[in-house]
Amino acid sequence: MQEYSSEISPPVLCQGRNCPLGSQSTLQELPLYNFSVEISCCAAEVANFFDQYPLLPGAILVEKGKYMGMISRRRLLELLIRPCGQDLFFQQPLGVVYSYIRTAIVQLPDTTPILTAMQQIFRRSPEFFAEPVVVQTAPDIYRLLDVQELNIVSWQIRGIETQVRNERSQAQMIQNDKMASLGRLVDGVAHEILDPVNFIWGNLTHVANYSQDLIKLVAAYSQNSSNTSVEIEHLKQEIEYDFLEEDLKKSLASIRTGAERLKKLVMGLQNFCHIDGIYPKPADLHNCIDNIVLLINSRIKGEIEIVKEYGRLPPVYCFIGELSQVFMNILSQAVDTLLNEAVRQQFNPDGDRKPLIKITTAIISQEATTPGLFSRWVSIRITDNGPGLSRKLQQKIIDSFSLGKQTDKETSLAVSYRIITARHGGRLNFHSKLSVGTEFEILLPLT
Repeated sequence: MQEYSSEISPPVLCQGRNCPLGSQSTLQELPLYNFSVEISCCAAEVANFFDQYPLLPGAILVEKGKYMGMISRRRLLELLIRPCGQDLFFQQPLGVVYSYIRTAIVQLPDTTPILTAMQQIFRRSPEFFAEPVVVQTAPDIYRLLDVQELNIVSWQIRGIETQVRNERSQAQMIQNDKMASLGRLVDGVAHEILDPVNFIWGNLTHVANYSQDLIKLVAAYSQNSSNTSVEIEHLKQEIEYDFLEEDLKKSLASIRTGAERLKKLVMGLQNFCHIDGIYPKPADLHNCIDNIVLLINSRIKGEIEIVKEYGRLPPVYCFIGELSQVFMNILSQAVDTLLNEAVRQQFNPDGDRKPLIKITTAIISQEATTPGLFSRWVSIRITDNGPGLSRKLQQKIIDSFSLGKQTDKETSLAVSYRIITARHGGRLNFHSKLSVGTEFEILLPLT
C-alpha cells in the first residue's frame, strides 16, 4: 500500500447517546463519523483513508476550518475507476475533484428526529439514496451519518412502534370487553332496582288516595257522633291525630320525591351503560347530558353550580353510549379541577369565586372546505371558571390526541377525542386561560 504524508486527522466514530430508541429519538443518538479534510489536500490521501477505514462513508470538506461540502466514498471511487480517472484526478486537490462530482447533500441538525430524517432521504433521487447525511452538531461542526445505519435504526423504531401499537390495541380490546361486561352487569342491577321503584311509584297514588279517604271517614265520624267515647279521645291524643293528619301528606310527598329521584338516577345509570349498536341512532343529547349531571351530583355536593343554556336541538344521529362517556370524562375533569380549587381557596381568604360549570348547546354553521358552502354542526360547550391550564399541560393534552404520541396510559380526554373524531366525524376543541377557566367544545356534524 502506498503511504502518503498527510496532516489529515484520522476519522473518529462518535457512538452517540446510549438510550432506548423511540419515535422521538434524534440523530444525535446515532453513531456519527468525525472526519474533516481541507479541500487543498490531495484526493489520493483521502482515498488512502477510505482504504484503511472500509466503513467510513465519506469526508467533510472544509476550507480553513469552514464547511464547504461533503464527498462520499462511493462518488470518489467511482471517479477514480473511470478510464484515465487516476491519471486525471489522483493527484488533484479535493477542491478540483469536488467540482466534478458535486451532488445534492442532505444536511440536517442533530436534533432532527430519526423518522423525519428518513423521510428527507426518501425525497432524494434513487441514485443518491446511498449518499451519507451531513449532521450539524454545533455551529461550524459537522459529522457524517451512514445512511445504511439510519435505515436500519428507522426500521427498528417502526418495528417497536408496530409492536407497541399491537399491544395497545390488544389491551384496548380487553378493556373494551371488560367495560362492556361491566355495562351489562350494571344495566342488569339497575333494572332490578327499577322494578321495585316502579312498584313503589305506581302504588303511591293509591296509598295517597286511600289515606285521604280514611281521614275523611274519621272526620265524618267525629262530626256525626254526638258523644265520642273517652277511649277514642285518649287514642287520638296518644297517636297525635291532628299532627298525623297534617304530616301524612308531607310524608307521602317526600316518598314520591325520593322515588322519582331514584327512578331518574337508575334510568340515568342505564342510559350511561347503554351498549351502542353497529349503526348510529337518533338521540336526545339534552337528556343524555342531564343524566350525566345527575350521576355526578353526588360528587358536587352543592359546592359547584351547574348552569345549562340549551338551544333547540333536533335528534342527533350518534352512538349515545360513547357520547355519554365523553360527557362524563369532560365534566369529571371540570369537577376535579373546581373541587381542587375550592380546597385551595379554603386556605386563601381572598378567593371569592363560586365554582361554576356552564353547559351551552346550539346549532352553528361553519364554512366548508368548498367555498360558498356551509356545514351545520351541533355545538356542545362545557366551560368552567377554574384556574385554567398551563401551556405545558395544554400541549400535553394536544399530544395525547395524536396517534404518534400516545403514552402507555391513555387519558380519558384522548379517548374522548377519538370517539368524537373517529366515531362521529366531529371535532373536539379546547382553549384555556390561566385564572379564567377552560372550555371544551364538542362539534358533531348535523346530517
